[in-house]
Amino acid sequence: MRSETFALPMMYGDHHVLEVRQLLNSLPGIENVYASSGFQIVEVTYDESQVDKETIQSTLADAGYLEELSIPIEIGSSPAHENGKPFFRHTAVFTQTGQSISFTQDVPEVQRPLWPCPGIKQ
Repeated sequence: MRSETFALPMMYGDHHVLEVRQLLNSLPGIENVYASSGFQIVEVTYDESQVDKETIQSTLADAGYLEELSIPIEIGSSPAHENGKPFFRHTAVFTQTGQSISFTQDVPEVQRPLWPCPGIKQ
């Protein structure tokens, strides 16, 4: 028996723990699966003669759990700047106060949940 620990950045909820356990337990030779959404890791004990580390890793990758969670980052440029990069906030400058005030956020429609969830078939 061999034990491996994998970091799963996309395992952020208890429903992901159930999905990861189900995915890995369906593989031959898996003895024990400990998954934690709090620590975003899975520890797998398996029989090397029946399954290898690469198969386990590819199963997790195919399900989308090894990807990094992409979160848009504001670029900090002036909204008047024409650099072709997206802006996430609309701002208004009030001449009376000389202050910039943010008041909305643009979220583009991408025909998928805004927060990607590997455990939910899309």
